[in-house]
Amino acid sequence: MKISIGNDHAGPAYKKAIVQFLEQQGHAVTNYGTDDLNSVDYPDFGHPVALDVEEHRADFGILICGSGNGIAMTANKHQGVRCALCWTKEIAALSRQHNNANVISIPARFTSIEQAVEMVKTFLETSFEGGRHADRVAKIGC
Repeated sequence: MKISIGNDHAGPAYKKAIVQFLEQQGHAVTNYGTDDLNSVDYPDFGHPVALDVEEHRADFGILICGSGNGIAMTANKHQGVRCALCWTKEIAALSRQHNNANVISIPARFTSIEQAVEMVKTFLETSFEGGRHADRVAKIGC
């Protein structure tokens, strides 16, 4: 799979661990995130990831910021992007099963790195259930 990842200053360590996991699994990763702790603006990293997903250059996107909210809001401005803010692997699974999420947003200040990697693993391994959920997902776009 092709995966795009982006993060602000709250997420370099998370990104490093997630990228390492993804590459061990054989995924191709495009990295748009910052690698240091100097303050940056999360939209500068959220838009490129969302654009990759929107334009089908990536199968999935992964975003990381302090609360996960701002970067998720940024990504969700893109048509065809369904970015889910997740803080447990169960929510990550449901975001795929019921919402066909194609981008996961991780709140670095509220999860551990181990939890984040587990959420990404679950997110990528979980399929959309379709059925009644497909009709609902079709109503999301404007």
